Amino acid sequence: MRVLEYDLLIAGGGPAGLTAGLYAARAKLRTVLLEKMAAGGQAASTFMIENYPGFPEGISGSDLAQAMENQAKRFGLEIVNGEVEQLIPRGQLWEVVQEGNKFICKAVLVATGTNPVKLGIPGEQELTGRGVSYCATCDGPFFHGQDVGVVGGGDSAVDEALYLTRFANLVYVIHRRNALRAEKILQERALHNEKIRILWDTVVTKVLGETGVEGIELKNLKTQEKQTLKVSGVFFYVGLKPNTEFLRGVVRVDEQGYVITDGNMATSAPGIFAAGDVRQKLLRQVATAVGDGATAAFAVERYVESLSSFQKGGS
Repeated sequence: MRVLEYDLLIAGGGPAGLTAGLYAARAKLRTVLLEKMAAGGQAASTFMIENYPGFPEGISGSDLAQAMENQAKRFGLEIVNGEVEQLIPRGQLWEVVQEGNKFICKAVLVATGTNPVKLGIPGEQELTGRGVSYCATCDGPFFHGQDVGVVGGGDSAVDEALYLTRFANLVYVIHRRNALRAEKILQERALHNEKIRILWDTVVTKVLGETGVEGIELKNLKTQEKQTLKVSGVFFYVGLKPNTEFLRGVVRVDEQGYVITDGNMATSAPGIFAAGDVRQKLLRQVATAVGDGATAAFAVERYVESLSSFQKGGS
């Protein structure tokens, strides 16, 4: 196993991680970023981002992510494919274990983001990748001219439902309440889109099909009436969970697993910081992730300087 030394290791390559990498690299900190997938995180799979400042006509998530990655690399950020398996305190340093590598770091920034929550209903797991999806931008083009379902009523669900109308014949939005939770502008677009049908007060109880999705079983929560809806695909957007399993027992997290930080993105463990969607906060957007990343990198720079001063003073 290789042993590598860095000032800062960033876990996660979404907007928060890439921004922190840019700031840290420009500050001449020896910085490495670990990302298990393509850089950009969930933002990279978003078809169009309309509320990120500076792009009046909007920008695709993949284009924004690529630009962020290129900019950070230009200032010397090193990106390695992989994910953190374990964090081990080593005095004032941290040992980060990743397959085939061991990183010794002065600071660690956790920007691992979130993953979609699974409903756990019959057929969901069995048909994932065969009609069950959690990313319309990734899989929407496979359903050209077909009927699909979208489960959820928040921003992601409604935004992706609108995107799916580019390909699908009809998009059924299945929501357990009698009102959407998405931004008003998204609600208006969905309610006025002739390709979208909203099924209120309804939940999905089963995904039907053997080798692919053939339909979904529904139940109305008010009437308890059950029905079968014929669709070729179903997209789930019922919530998110933070990717913080490797942090259990290392830093303080809330009851949902989100990392608790102060205003400087510092966690309860000295030398560990957190930024972006993985952090306990009010709003999870690209704009707030970028702000978190910049703040965290600046705080890390000050922290690393304090360690260096302490080591010099103690020598």
